[in-house]
Amino acid sequence: MTPAEFTAAKDVRFAPPALKESPQRWSLMVLLVVAMLFCYAQRTALGAAAKSMSDDLGFNPAKTGVLLSSFFWAYAFLQMPTGWLVDRFGVRRTYALGLIFWSIMSALTGLANGLATLILLRVLLGVGQAVAFPASSRAVANWFQESERGLITGLYLAGARYGGALILVFGGWFLFYYNWRWFFFVIGAAPLIWVAPWMGFLKKWEGEWTAQASTEKQGASFMKSLALLKHRSVLGIFLGFFAYNYVWNVFLAWLPSYLETERKFTKIEMGVLNAIPLMVMSVVIVISGALSDWLIRRGYEEKRVRKIFIAIGMLICCLIVPAGFVEDRMTAVWLLSISLSGLGVASPNTWALTQAVSSKKIVGTVSGIQNFGGNVGATLAPMVTGFIAHFTGSFAMALALCGLILVAGVIVFWFVVDEKVELAGSGS
Repeated sequence: MTPAEFTAAKDVRFAPPALKESPQRWSLMVLLVVAMLFCYAQRTALGAAAKSMSDDLGFNPAKTGVLLSSFFWAYAFLQMPTGWLVDRFGVRRTYALGLIFWSIMSALTGLANGLATLILLRVLLGVGQAVAFPASSRAVANWFQESERGLITGLYLAGARYGGALILVFGGWFLFYYNWRWFFFVIGAAPLIWVAPWMGFLKKWEGEWTAQASTEKQGASFMKSLALLKHRSVLGIFLGFFAYNYVWNVFLAWLPSYLETERKFTKIEMGVLNAIPLMVMSVVIVISGALSDWLIRRGYEEKRVRKIFIAIGMLICCLIVPAGFVEDRMTAVWLLSISLSGLGVASPNTWALTQAVSSKKIVGTVSGIQNFGGNVGATLAPMVTGFIAHFTGSFAMALALCGLILVAGVIVFWFVVDEKVELAGSGS
């Protein structure tokens, strides 16, 4: 053995483990969870403040619905570009820059005085937050083992739900004593504390990953990535997640106002009754992710396991339909809670299924396409729900529409998403 070969062999032997093999990956998991908690706290804040803001500025349900949907106008269409950017330039900087930008937009919302300004700020909030899911999905693919991806995905999705739940409890209390403008100032500043530990932690690990991967072909051109929409499985992921996210965003955007206006709960009751189902959903998400991983480790085929969990969860969520028609308001709350738990069963497996059928080099891109489809649904959900509620005087028909969309989503996930997604010359 030559001296150079001996040195190389020694370097390999005594090299520190990759993050995927290191216990430090759990610190990354915490950072991903906290980031998603902040992301959804700021995203959900408008739903918590919608009644106060509408009363102050004189918005009817149709105008409020347009405002609630405006977040998704840019957010939806930026999913593919941000997924491509994450694949091409890395997770660390893209996620940090996105969080800084969206937090500033959230704080500035407290200065707005009219519908047009509020819409602009919500659109810009969506621009910043477009990076969150592609970056999180790519981080899981880069630095966690395949047998852990359901659990890790479940944990950061639980962080999203905890963020939504906590902001509703905090918002219910804060808005009882203070106005909605100060509410947005406070929640805009708080997430900036995350940036320094994120940048510091991944400085080493993403640098090592980039050096290791530099000899490989990295992702693909944007136009080749765009062509992935022609792939059967990618189209199925797009349409299936449209159905999932349409219904999730009916809950996210309208449940607080629904509980106040149609079910006649007070602001503080609204905050608690809206937060409890989200907290339960968060626990269900983690259990669903861990249980599906466990079944896969025992030898069950991954795609089939993920699809079963998705189908069961979305069918349970169809309880949103009778929730809109029952007269007793607490029965409605229970049905909505169980319905949300159904979405929790499906949630981590929608993302893990995408990772399972995609080549690792394009996970960020395909995840971006998934979230693009989901957020086309999210764009429509607040507006369609608002217009139906405004013209019918009730949310019942809007919730019934959710049931039809959920069933269609189950069919698409089960029968369309199947083939492996790869680019020419791309390995897994």
